[in-house]
Amino acid sequence: MKVRADVAELLRAGYSNTAIARMLGVDRECTVAPARAALGIPKVKPGFKAAGSIEDLFWRRVRPLDDGHMQWDGYRAKNGVPVLRHNGCNQTAHRVAFRIAHQREPEGRVRPGCDRDGCVAPACQTDRITRADARKVDDLFTAIFGESA
Repeated sequence: MKVRADVAELLRAGYSNTAIARMLGVDRECTVAPARAALGIPKVKPGFKAAGSIEDLFWRRVRPLDDGHMQWDGYRAKNGVPVLRHNGCNQTAHRVAFRIAHQREPEGRVRPGCDRDGCVAPACQTDRITRADARKVDDLFTAIFGESA
């Protein structure tokens, strides 16, 4: 049997037949189940799948918007801050997003650097250092061109 490459990739990644059928728009019984059997991949156990990392959990809780920003669809603390709980530890979605984008721990408070309220897109997150660097660039631009960037 010839197995579609996209189906095989998702089967190897551990997705269920139903999830693959929904993602790819194929028939679960005619396409996905025979591919699973042909590849010798056992059925996925039903039920909730725990996130392997806090970053995985972050990606499950965000929704991309048309303009490149992201909206938080997960839990919020009483003060409205988006929060994740993983392995017994709470972290803000902004800190996790910052780590995803910059591959380092943020210094100081993390907040979106864009004009979009509540954005949690990793590329939009800033910490004390990135904000200071942006101010230096803005000051240099003003010194050279006489106006703010």
